[in-house]
Amino acid sequence: MAYLRGEEEVPEGCIFCVKPQEEDAEVHILHRGRLCYVILNRFPYNSGHLMIVPYSHVPSLEYLDAETLAELMALTQLSLRVLRAAYEPQGFNIGVNIGTAGGAGVAEHVHLHVVPRWGGDTNYTTTVGQTRVIPEWLDETYERLRPLFERMSAQEATKYTANNKQ
Repeated sequence: MAYLRGEEEVPEGCIFCVKPQEEDAEVHILHRGRLCYVILNRFPYNSGHLMIVPYSHVPSLEYLDAETLAELMALTQLSLRVLRAAYEPQGFNIGVNIGTAGGAGVAEHVHLHVVPRWGGDTNYTTTVGQTRVIPEWLDETYERLRPLFERMSAQEATKYTANNKQ
């Protein structure tokens, strides 16, 4: 409500460039990679709705180098594993909205959405009342997911190191 009433300070500059300069827990950054980071969506469609954001400030995927694209996809895989472990969703929506006409809320900085889905998560309240009910506060979602990202990314690093020694 504070946001809707205009009571919150809006940071200067690109939010996706500013967020990594702040404390992870304050801005809900779940994981930091070398070229991209994973953050909770502040206005989620469902619990666990997160975004994978390159540190590079570019408006579209074709401006990202191959290494950044590879990390973007690797973090997408990690995010799916974490969300499956935390919520047992029945499906996912994964996508990139490019440009304002494409639905991008922050059109100048490309980012990928990962939204867990369940049968019936679009119900009467959502459809008729045009209101979304999220059963978990963002801080609770963060506390649930952050340890899973830490554990599962460490497991991935261990597997990568083991495979490269062979």
